[in-house]
Amino acid sequence: MKVIPTALPEVLLIQSEVHTDARGLFFESFNRRDFEQVTGLDGGFVQDNHSRSVRHVLRGLHYQLKHPQGKLVRVVRGSIWDVAVDIRRSSPNFMRSVALELSARESRQLWVPPGFAHGFLVLSKFAEVLYKTTDYYAVEHERCIRWDDPNLAIAWPLAEARPLLSARDCDGETMAEAELPP
Repeated sequence: MKVIPTALPEVLLIQSEVHTDARGLFFESFNRRDFEQVTGLDGGFVQDNHSRSVRHVLRGLHYQLKHPQGKLVRVVRGSIWDVAVDIRRSSPNFMRSVALELSARESRQLWVPPGFAHGFLVLSKFAEVLYKTTDYYAVEHERCIRWDDPNLAIAWPLAEARPLLSARDCDGETMAEAELPP
C-alpha cells in the first residue's frame, strides 16, 4: 500500500499492491495496520456503504455537521469522477477541491477527510462504489452543497449531458448559503 499525494495535502490517493496471475487478481482492499502506517491516520472505520448508480448519476456534494465523516472510497464496478471539497472555513484550502477518476480497473482508493464535502459522477454504464466511514450516518446532521455551485467551479466531465440527481441533491445549497464546519 502506498500513498499518492493530491493537490490537497489531506486528501490522499491510496494504491494497494495487486497480485495478478492467470486466475485473475487479489489485493487487500483494507488493512488497518497498513492504512495507519502509510497515512498516519487512525483507521477506526465504523460503517461500510455500498451504492450502485447508472451513467450520469451525480451524488453530492454531501457532508455532515457535528458528526463529520472521513471516507475511504473505492469503485468495485465501473468508473466515477470523484470529488472532495474542503469546506472548513478555517482551512487555508477552503473551497479548493480535488477531482479524479476512480475505476474498478485499478486498485486505487480515495481518502476524503472529515470536514470535506464529497460527491461523484458515474462515468460508465453503471458503477458500484464502496466506502468506509469514520462516523455513523446522522440524517439530522447531513447537508448538501450544490454540485454546480459557480464559486466552486468543479469541472464535472458531463459534456452535453445533464446529471441525474436526487431531490435532495437538487435542493442543495451554495457555499454562500450552506451551514459549514468551522
